[in-house]
Amino acid sequence: MKKLIIITALALPLAFSARAQWIVYDPAMNVQQIVDEAESIAKYVTMIDNQVQQINTLTSQLTEFKNYEAVFGNPGKVLLSMVAPLDTDLQSLEPGVNLEHLVANANGNIALNFNDSGIYATVGTRFQTPGGQTVQRPASQYEPFSAIINTASNYVSVADSAAQRRTTIKGEIAQTTQQLQAATTDAEVQKLHGVLTSLNSDLASTDDEVNQAASAATVQDIQNRNDQQKQIVALTEQQNAEFTESVSNYTAKFQLLNAPTTFPSP
Repeated sequence: MKKLIIITALALPLAFSARAQWIVYDPAMNVQQIVDEAESIAKYVTMIDNQVQQINTLTSQLTEFKNYEAVFGNPGKVLLSMVAPLDTDLQSLEPGVNLEHLVANANGNIALNFNDSGIYATVGTRFQTPGGQTVQRPASQYEPFSAIINTASNYVSVADSAAQRRTTIKGEIAQTTQQLQAATTDAEVQKLHGVLTSLNSDLASTDDEVNQAASAATVQDIQNRNDQQKQIVALTEQQNAEFTESVSNYTAKFQLLNAPTTFPSP
């Protein structure tokens, strides 16, 4: 009896263990799992197809951009040799001196000794009278002539500088025009057009500098002529007043006789 109980006790766990290992099959749940898996695969295929389309679109855009770059070019890679000297010339100071500075530096001694490399006769700072007396010329009275000399010299300097710069700028314009004819991209063409416009503006500015220097000399000459006429009018007025005063003094001192002259009887 005891053996039977022991055998039964040992057999029960084995029986329950064997029952727990049995596979339970649910057809509905299995079909749903298959359907869900199919839907997941379909979504994944759709996602892959979208990614392929995006890759194809990006490839097409990249190809088009390369074609665009080939036609229009990259502005950052267009380097022009004439830009640096053009920038330097545009930022440099103008060669001329303004009229105010030229007039402020007027010196009568310069005018008295100026002969422009022997073209004109030197006036000199002093002269001798026929009697041998040495007379010093007042330098201050010759400052207007010095102002004209300064403005004329400034004009010559500006004109010479402008002539040299014009030669250089014209050479750069010719070089730019040749590069423009050989340009293969739109970016290169646009940059060359910009440089060509700047060069033409720089060339025109040299004419303005020369005209400005000439205008300064003309204005100073006008002022000198105006001052000369003013001095003539002032001198004439002074001479008339002095003459009137002299006549008045003479009349007061030497009165005319109104009464008839009488002679003593013999």
